[in-house]
Amino acid sequence: MQNSKPINRKQNTLLWVAKSKLELSEAEFRSALAQIAGVSSTKELDVPGFEAMMGFFEYLGFAPLTAKGQNYGPRDGMASFAQIELIRNLWLEYTGGRSDEAGLNKWLENKWKVSSLRFATKSKAQRIITALKAMKARQAA
Repeated sequence: MQNSKPINRKQNTLLWVAKSKLELSEAEFRSALAQIAGVSSTKELDVPGFEAMMGFFEYLGFAPLTAKGQNYGPRDGMASFAQIELIRNLWLEYTGGRSDEAGLNKWLENKWKVSSLRFATKSKAQRIITALKAMKARQAA
């Protein structure tokens, strides 16, 4: 399948995220690569092979994250769009979908003195992500 353009780093990462989320073993993943895309490694994948693999993963139940909020664009020293989306997703998972962006903003203001994700710095966003992951872990225990 080397007739087409090879996949980029983000596409490769997405494949491994899907493998992890679907809890596929290494053998199952390699078998899918061979049977669906005709390759033995993600390094050999081209764009059509990637699309075929993603279609298979979506059939198995994998759903890539989709943007749920506003993208404030790249801003020096401020949280990236990926960080902001991760915080939103962690919040939704933590609250079980019972709290919206307004609830998140209230929590951010109380705990982090940030009125909105829009005003979170890169370092503060990293700490917020760590805190939300810890909160989810305690909740699951």
